[in-house]
This record gives sequence, structure tokens and C-alpha cells, in this order.
Amino acid sequence: MDLPSLVLILRAAALSPNPDERKASEQQLNQLQHTPQHLVRLLQIAVDGNCDMAVRQIASIQFKNFIAKNWSPDDSGEQPMILQSDKELVRDNILVYVTQVPTLLRSQLGESLKTIIYADYPEQWPRLLDWVKYNLQNQQIYGALFVLRILSRKYEFKSDEERTPVSRIVEETFPLLLTIFNGLIQIENPSLEIAELMKLICKIFWSSIYLELPKQLFDINVFNAWMVLFLSVSERPVPVEGQPMDPELRKSWGWWKVKKWTVHILNRIYSRFGDPKLQTPENKPFAQMFQKNYAGRILEGHLNCLNTIRVGGYLPDRVTNLLLQYLSNSISKSSMYKLLLPRLDVLLFEIVFPLMCFNDSDQKLWEEDPHEYVRKGYNIIEDLYSPRTASMDFVNELVRKRGKDNLPKFVQFVVGIFRSYDEAPAQHKPYRQKDGAMLAVGALCDKLKQTDPYKSELEHMLVQHIFPEFSSPAGHLRAKAAWVAGQYAHINFSDQSNFRKALHSVVSGMRDPDLPVRVDSVFALRSFVEACKDLNEIRPILPQLLDEFFKLMNEVENEDLVFTLETIVDKFGEEMAPYAFGLCQNLAAAFWRCLNTSEASDDLDDVGALAAVGCLRAISTILESVSSLPQLFVEIEPTILPIMQKMLTADGQDVFEEVLEIASYMTFYSPNISLGMWSLWPLMVEALVDWAIDFFPNILVPMDNFISRGTAHFLTCKEPDYQQSLFTVLSTLMTDRNIEDSDIESAPKLIEVVFQNCKGQVDQWVEPYLRLTIDRIQRAETSYLKSLLIQVVANMLYYNPGLTLGVLQNTGLASTVFDHWFQMLQQKRKSGLPANFKREHDKKVCCLGLTSLLAVPGGQFPDEALQRVFRATLDLLVAYKNQIAEAAKETEVDYENELNGLESDEDDDDDGSDGEMGMDDTEDGDEAESKKLKKLAAQASDAQRFQNLNQSLDFNYQAIANGIAQHAEVRRVEMEKEKQKKAAEAAATPVPAI
Repeated sequence: MDLPSLVLILRAAALSPNPDERKASEQQLNQLQHTPQHLVRLLQIAVDGNCDMAVRQIASIQFKNFIAKNWSPDDSGEQPMILQSDKELVRDNILVYVTQVPTLLRSQLGESLKTIIYADYPEQWPRLLDWVKYNLQNQQIYGALFVLRILSRKYEFKSDEERTPVSRIVEETFPLLLTIFNGLIQIENPSLEIAELMKLICKIFWSSIYLELPKQLFDINVFNAWMVLFLSVSERPVPVEGQPMDPELRKSWGWWKVKKWTVHILNRIYSRFGDPKLQTPENKPFAQMFQKNYAGRILEGHLNCLNTIRVGGYLPDRVTNLLLQYLSNSISKSSMYKLLLPRLDVLLFEIVFPLMCFNDSDQKLWEEDPHEYVRKGYNIIEDLYSPRTASMDFVNELVRKRGKDNLPKFVQFVVGIFRSYDEAPAQHKPYRQKDGAMLAVGALCDKLKQTDPYKSELEHMLVQHIFPEFSSPAGHLRAKAAWVAGQYAHINFSDQSNFRKALHSVVSGMRDPDLPVRVDSVFALRSFVEACKDLNEIRPILPQLLDEFFKLMNEVENEDLVFTLETIVDKFGEEMAPYAFGLCQNLAAAFWRCLNTSEASDDLDDVGALAAVGCLRAISTILESVSSLPQLFVEIEPTILPIMQKMLTADGQDVFEEVLEIASYMTFYSPNISLGMWSLWPLMVEALVDWAIDFFPNILVPMDNFISRGTAHFLTCKEPDYQQSLFTVLSTLMTDRNIEDSDIESAPKLIEVVFQNCKGQVDQWVEPYLRLTIDRIQRAETSYLKSLLIQVVANMLYYNPGLTLGVLQNTGLASTVFDHWFQMLQQKRKSGLPANFKREHDKKVCCLGLTSLLAVPGGQFPDEALQRVFRATLDLLVAYKNQIAEAAKETEVDYENELNGLESDEDDDDDGSDGEMGMDDTEDGDEAESKKLKKLAAQASDAQRFQNLNQSLDFNYQAIANGIAQHAEVRRVEMEKEKQKKAAEAAATPVPAI
């Protein structure tokens, strides 16, 4: 298609008032996107100054989206969507135009260029660096810096082996950058364009040093040349003229950006490369040089810059935060602390403390947008920019590292503010200073709680200076009182009425007219619930408390709110049953709201997404707390099933683990598994094959429940066919040679579940699963996976020994499997312990499988092989018995109970041990083995053969066999007595009157 025709389609898609015409145009664009040179034409239109801006914009968006999806497909086997010739044309032209287009389009083309550079440099685009060098020397400096910034950022967070190209980039471009930077600094009355160039150079430098200092900068002359420039920019006042009056525009003004990035660089060099104690021997001289020549000068410059605040000047929040970070890092270093000491009191009391106080910006936000006030106050990303957070960190670091000199005077200063506040008349009380003092007390709680003489005075301090502010006319002090009370909720109150007073004040704060007070009160409540020794303090107000809680959840999306609810549920356990249904309804509604907020947001600090995760976690906590009340699960299911149905797809990757946990509870504790819950099976299977292999252990749990608790439906349903579905997914994963052993450990566990729970009903699956298992055994590398796969064979023998052995022999695999099995049984570690089948469960499964062979007719299994089986079984039984005895000693659990099947399945090796998944649903422990052995012996077609087998054992094995038989008989008698005793006790229990 020619350019004019494409322009018409783009114009219709962007500007047509007719929705049908817009939709038709969008469909045409979708059809055209894979045609040759379409991508090139989109670029031509995007950079054509004669086209409408709306047309250019939609062309640039189409260009960006297509490149993002198709330039470097994730699947290497996928057919390329972009011709190599088109790629070359795009690469040649985008560099020319990316900096010439308006800012609105530059962001789109810049993203496209980033995708291309990240995919192609250096292999497919070796000339890129030459282009950058050429333009750095030929007055196309901005374009070259723009591209170099993208290129350097590619390697910002890369590991050492992936950072190899950085050395050449630095070697080729840093000398040119140094010359350019030096020239820019010399310009008198520089424009904002100069600031933009300097900012780009700083960003390039930052990306290049973030993880590792390039070797070129270890040259002292080169490093000194750069430091002269950075110190010059850092110490030079920002131009006063031209600064915007609007606070939002002012903080992002070009020259403040230059200041920020310069301070960023100086801080990074100091914290990452400037401390001799943290460096390798070869880098220690550099760190010592930096400490001697630069660290002190940077400290002095930062202090001078912070003094701007003291005299009423302006500093952006981010710059203030970075300056204070440097000072905090300096406290622990003796030489730096000595330099800081003469100015410390002024810094602490006239700069840092005022930054901790409530200010005009806080008041404005509190009144005009309380939701934003709450969001900023509880947002981790905001902490990176907050002068208040940096001030609190500075004070904490000061009293932690230099507390002897500084804690007493700072506490005295705070107490002085408390007294001044108490003595001042109401109309002149220093509310904001009191707020800062309360913040300091809360921030220092850990230090004060463990330091004499302060720890014995904390209750008095709270009662005298904090609790009265629950009724303050200033909302921010009411909020701060709740927060500080929460920080100290865990101290030992000598007068419990003080604890009760604070608790009830916090609960009352949940009904405060100001939103931030309500939120801080809920967060403080969590600490009081955790610290509460007598739940009767809370129990009477629990319904009212939950009502207030959910009113607040309807107003605010915050994961910390949900943490408080989780704490309440966890503390009250089954007592939450009357509220469980309502809680889940409210949490589900909150989840959908949070999800909608998250989907509409592009923010990196996605508060909605975090809160959504919290809602799901709280639902799990509730389900766990009412696990003994199965009927509740039936009532709750309709509320949370839609969440599971949506989020067990690719849409739910961020919450997949949480949703699977809910599904696990629902499939395990419900009286039965509903058809609605069965609708989740296909979703889990599809996810497992497509993208969720990392979640296989989590998926295993509900799938186990589906099979073990919904066996009849699993076996009889044909639409969908769950048996076929399971085999398809397991065969897909187990035959995939690109999947690591550790990723499919759950597969043999699922096969076990099928044959354990479907006794006599899945004969048709023995051969397919056996072939699949043996194929993977032969390729398995880890001993743990091999053990799991052998246990599949053991389970099949236990399921139907004749059928399984017949399949093994007919396929010619019998000797391969048994040789492998016995070899693994004989392997030992250096300690002499078994190298394989380490868990009690492993040994038990092997015993059951091997003893099953005793019932096989002589013609199907030769005597010499059976002797080998018998000896291996006896060895396993002894090892199993000893392991249980050892575990009983270690855990001080009654040995006899352990032998009756109350197994811990613990193992001293981290081999991915798991629960037994219903192995002993009919018989228990060693009695099961002895019964099985006797039963199989009785059923043997040739009794003489069995007797001969026993007599063929050497003296040692005969002794073992007799010992096990005697032990089993003793246990049989004891267990019969225990049953009779229980029956007698039950008969003696009076029946309650109706």
C-alpha cells in the first residue's frame, strides 16, 4: 500500500467520529501490519512534519507496538514477522529522526529504539557505536547522547559476564563525553538545552558505574577529571532565574535534574566503591584514595546544600533525600563523623528535625486529597523521594551507631518540645513540632525499648504525651497518636488500664471524620491485636470493629489494611466462623475493585495490585481458620469461585500462587467438590503447559484433592475427560527435554495419586504411565527425581502386581527397571546412610511395591529374582523402622504412635520432601507391611515356593525376618488392647439428653 492510502486509514482510525469507520480502519491496519515495508511506511509517516499530528501519533504508536511484539519474538522457532531488509531500513532511519520529532512522538520512537538496541546490539547492529561516536564529534550531540543513554542503560543491571560490551562503550565514548561535559560547564548563563545535555551525560555515567566501576575510571587522572566536573556541578548553586513557580514543575526543572543526578553519582561512588572495608584487595587503594581526596569534600558540599533549607530556600524532595542518605552513610565512618561533628547539632535540630514535622504541603494534601495523603504515607516508592523518611533514617542511624553521644541530647530535645507544647495556651500550641516529636519517638521505638533509663519510662511517656492527642483538635496529631501507640503496643504495661485505654482509643479512631486518622488507627489496631493477652478486651467489640474495617476498605486500597484483618482472623480462629461469609464477600468485592484499579494503572508502584494480593491472602487465612466447619465452604464458594476462574488464567500470573492456595482449601475442606470447582481443572492444566511450570508444586495440591476427594467424578466424567487430560499434560511435560528435573518433580507425585486412589479402576493407564515413567528415568539426572519415578513403579506394583509386571516383561523393560531400582537401593552416602529413598514415605512405598511381587505366580517371576526382592524388602523394613525410631527420639514423639503411621516425612536433606498424599488410607505403619506380607504369602499360588524362599535366606536375613514378624505380632496385640480400651471408654461416655 502506498503512503497516501495508509495516511487515510490512519486518519480514519485516529479522527473519524464514526465508531464503525474507526473499527474498520483498525482492522485494515491489523491486516496490513505483516506486509513488506509496512513498518518502514509507518516510520515515514511518524516523522513527516506535513502530516496531522494525530496521524503521526497513531503511526508512531502502531510502529512502537509492532516492534515491541515482533522485533525479537520470545519463541526462537517462530517465523520472523519482519523482513531483514525492513529491519535494516528501520535501523538506518530511526537514529536520524528520533531526536528531531516533537517530544510527544519522541517517547514512542525512543521506546522502539530501546527495543531494537536491547535485541540487536552488538551482534546485529555493530555500527551503532560508530554512529554515536561520529555524532558526538559532529555537532549532533543531543541525538548521540539520547542513543548512548539507551545503549548504556541496557547494561545497567547486568551481571559481570553480560557487561563485557560496557568496557568498549566506555573506552570509545567517555573521553568524548568528558570533553563535551567540560565545555558545557564553561558556558556562561547556560540554557535549559545545556541542562538537558548535562543530564544525559550524568545518566550515561550512572548506568555505566551502577554495578561496577569500569576499568578506565581506575586511572587516577581520568577519575580526577570526572570528579572535578561532578563536584563543580554539585557545589554550584542552581540558577534562580527561570525556575517555575508551580511545585510539580519546579522539582522536575532541568537544572534541578542535573543537580539530582550529580548527587546520585557521588553517593553511588561513595557507597559502592568508596569504603575500603567493603572492597576487594585490588580495589582497596582506589577506595582509600576516594576517602582521602573526595569523601570529605562531598560531605561539606552536601551540608552546605542542605543549609538552603535552614535559611528558607528551596530544595526538591528527591535531592534532599539523597543528600541525607550520604550523611547517614557517613555516620559509621570515624573520619567522616569527625568532619560531621562540628555541624551536627545545627544539622540535627535545625534541618533534620524540621523535616520530620508536619508542614504546609502535608496540610494542603490532608485537606484537599486525603486519599493521596494516605497513599503517599504508606508507599515504599514514595520513601525513596521523601525527606521525612531520610530524616528518620538519619536519626535512627545516628542513635544506633553514635547513640552514647547523641541519644540523650535528642531525647532531651524531644522532651523539651513536649513540655513547651503542654505549657503553651491552646491557640499557640506548636502542633507541628509536637507532630515531629511524636514521629521521632515512634521512629526510635526499638532503641528506646532496649535502652536504660528510657525503657522504664515509656509507659509514663505514652500516658502523659501521646495518649492525650487521641482527642487533639489537630487531625494529624490524632493520626500520629494512633501510629505511635501501635509502635509501643507490645511493651509491658504495668497498668493494664493504660493498654485498654489506648486500644479503645485506636478503635474509636476508626470512626474519626478524617480518613488518615481512620487508616492509621486500623494499622495500629494490628499491633494491639497481636499484643493483646486477653481477647475479651476485643471480643465484645469484634462485630463493630469489622464493620468499621470494611467501611474503610471501601474507601482505601492498601495491603496493610488487609494485614490487620489477617491478624484478627488468625488471633480469633474458629470464633470468626459467624463472620467468615461476610468477610469473604467483602474481601472479594475489595479484590475486584483493586483489580480494576490495577488494570487501569500504569504505575510501577501499583497499590491496587498489592492490595489485591492482600485480599486473596486474607481469604486464605479465613478459610484456614474455619477449616473444621465444612458447610461454610459451601456457602463461601459462589463468592470466590469467579475470582479463581478468572485468575487461574494468564491474567492472574501475579496472584497465581495465592489463588491456588484458596483452591487447595476449597477442594480439601468442602464436604464434596462441586462441578463449579471442577471447572478449575482445565484452567490449571492449560496454565501448567503454557506458562505455569514454576507453579507445579502449588498446582499439585488442588489436583491431588480433585483426584483423591473426587475420585468417582475423575473416573466417570468424559466431558471433559479428566483422565486423558491428566495423561496429556504429564506426558507433555515429562517428555520435554528442555524442562529441568526439578521442574517436574510434581509429575510422578500426581501419577502416584491416581494409582493410590483408583484401585482396580485404571488398568488401562498402567502401560502408558509406565512407559512414560521409565522413559524419564533413563534421562533423569537428579537422584530425587529418579527416586520419585521408581516410586511410581512401586505404586503400580502395589496397584496390580501381575498387570504391571506383565507390561514390564512384554515391553522388555523389566530387567532395566529392577536393575536400576536395586542399584539405587544399594547406593550409600559417605556417612553410610542411603543415598536414595531417604524419606520414610519413600521406603514405605518401595516396601509395598516389592512385597506385592510375592503374590505373583512362580512362572511370571523367577525364584532368584524373588530372593533378591525379599532381601531388599527386609533391608527396607529395617531401615524404615530405624528411621521412625530416630525421628521419635529427635522430636520426642511417642515411638509407638510413629509406627502407627503418624509420620513427619522430615528429611535432613533439602530434597523437596512432601506430604504422603493419602498413602495410608486403609492401614497404618509397620502393621500394614506385616499384614501385607502375611496376606500375600497366604495368597501365593505355591506355598512351598514361599517357604523355600524364606529358608533360602542366610542366617542374618532370617534373623531380620523373624524380628520383624515378632515385632508385628507384639504390635498387633497392643493395638487390639488399645481398640478395646477406646471402645470401653466410648461406651462409658454418657449420651447427652435431647
